[in-house]
Amino acid sequence: MQINRLTKWHEPGLLCIGDAAHAMSPAGGVGINLAVQDAVATANLLAKPLRDGFVTDEHLAQVQGRREFPVRVTQRVQAAAHKAFAYIFDNPGPAKAPWQLKFVTHIPGIQRLIARGVGMGVRPEHIRLKPETKEI
Repeated sequence: MQINRLTKWHEPGLLCIGDAAHAMSPAGGVGINLAVQDAVATANLLAKPLRDGFVTDEHLAQVQGRREFPVRVTQRVQAAAHKAFAYIFDNPGPAKAPWQLKFVTHIPGIQRLIARGVGMGVRPEHIRLKPETKEI
């Protein structure tokens, strides 16, 4: 299993998104979320240039510019989760949560916030509709 990403997600006439652009760990089950969010961002950014029949390399670069930060953050969280799992598996016996984790999880609303972060991601994407026609 690898956690990695392309340094450049595009070439003229080609755009890589989702697993083609960034391999995610199964930890947290968020890979599909990122892939769908990549697709939504791509639709939002490229709908007009595609309709106009003229997509430039700069248009393709905008997708990576929009989506690379959430991918990097998510991959760092996954790498930290892997380190925690490795520590637990390498140390037999009862697992003991660090005091910092115990403290943080008792803050009101923090579990809800963490769940939202896992479910929605760092930068959720939503399809943009043209206000006058409700079309993409």
